[in-house]
Amino acid sequence: MSVQQCVASRGLGLTAHIVDHCKLVLKFPEGTNSTWYNAQFKIYEPLEYLYDVCEAILLWEQYRNMTTVLTREYLDARPDGWLEYAAKRIAQLGADKCYNRSLCEEHLNLILPGSPPFHPRQFQSCAVVGNSGDLLKTEFGEEIDGHDAVIRDNEAPVNEKYAKYVGLKRDFRLVVRGAARNMVTILNGSDDEVLIIKSVTHRDFNKMIEEIPNPVYLFQGIVLRRGAKGTGMKSIELALSMCDIVDIYGFTVDPGYTEWTRYFSTPRKGHNPLQGRAYYQLLECLGVIRIHSPMRSNRKQDWSDVPSRETINRAHAAALSLKRNQAGKANGLGPFGSCKVWGTAGAYGNGPVSGSPDMSDTRKNSKYNKWEVLPFDSLRKEAQEHYFQMGGVSLYKMDGNKLDDLVCVKHQMHS
Repeated sequence: MSVQQCVASRGLGLTAHIVDHCKLVLKFPEGTNSTWYNAQFKIYEPLEYLYDVCEAILLWEQYRNMTTVLTREYLDARPDGWLEYAAKRIAQLGADKCYNRSLCEEHLNLILPGSPPFHPRQFQSCAVVGNSGDLLKTEFGEEIDGHDAVIRDNEAPVNEKYAKYVGLKRDFRLVVRGAARNMVTILNGSDDEVLIIKSVTHRDFNKMIEEIPNPVYLFQGIVLRRGAKGTGMKSIELALSMCDIVDIYGFTVDPGYTEWTRYFSTPRKGHNPLQGRAYYQLLECLGVIRIHSPMRSNRKQDWSDVPSRETINRAHAAALSLKRNQAGKANGLGPFGSCKVWGTAGAYGNGPVSGSPDMSDTRKNSKYNKWEVLPFDSLRKEAQEHYFQMGGVSLYKMDGNKLDDLVCVKHQMHS
């Protein structure tokens, strides 16, 4: 009921209709423009979507504990890590398996840290800034810059021209291949902004990496086959794995939206936004993210109509109990009940630093050292406490959106 009430008050016209104790349908209001044509199924996109709330709670609460950067320890722990999985992350390899491991390491070394460089709860608050033209209807810039970390996408410019709309703070940027060739210009001398490659390494990325001193990593996350799509969702996943509070801006989650607009360029074609907007609304009403929109008149929102953390924790415990009872595993293994593969690693921060031995002087001076040799004591208290609560274990997703296929790597505990 709390989710239903939240959608009623925050959904900007969306309504939630309960099916059973786990499932509900989110519906757009009558008259919403449904001109988004799905060429794959040759239909216009619907105006209602069925969601499993229990599964969503389990997925995203688990995701808060996970690592979202591909690391050497993950490839070492996964049984098919180097032979089969590594090959999937290297474009133009010419083979579907890494029969020559040295060749695969050569492709990955520049972006492959030994251990996770970023940790759960490393930041208190993060702003994920989309590229929507709706940002020009607001002046969120100062508010965005007030976060501990800011995550942006692809070619999004950060300069004085757009500062009052999107801010100037730049910490992380999720990048797809098409943006690689323009990245040096986009960075414009910002040498400590961390670049996260969305899916696979490629020669365009390799060329870019050689030219910049920025830290560059490869995203290691789940693949959502439903809900929201695109780079924006990946940016939210990245933020959830590092931040306690995730605020999203510029995702145009409001009904009546009829074309993809960007705050810095002309409109363009893109994937259907309706399901994404519904899914983001569901996540907000599950306490996962907070949506900031120009169509919400009360800008200083108190979020009192979003279920509390305590309510979400109780819902998570109930959903977990239900899932385990259905699987015949009532007792479970705490946070490690979904660990299918276990590995071990050295003490925190002891893994090899990214970068091949023959890297250029530019790469030798890369700011990735700021993260990969980060002293444990410099992490915020909440991040340290989480590390101990998890027994020094890093959780990694394997493939797809299944909840029970994690790779878990045990580190040596700090005193």
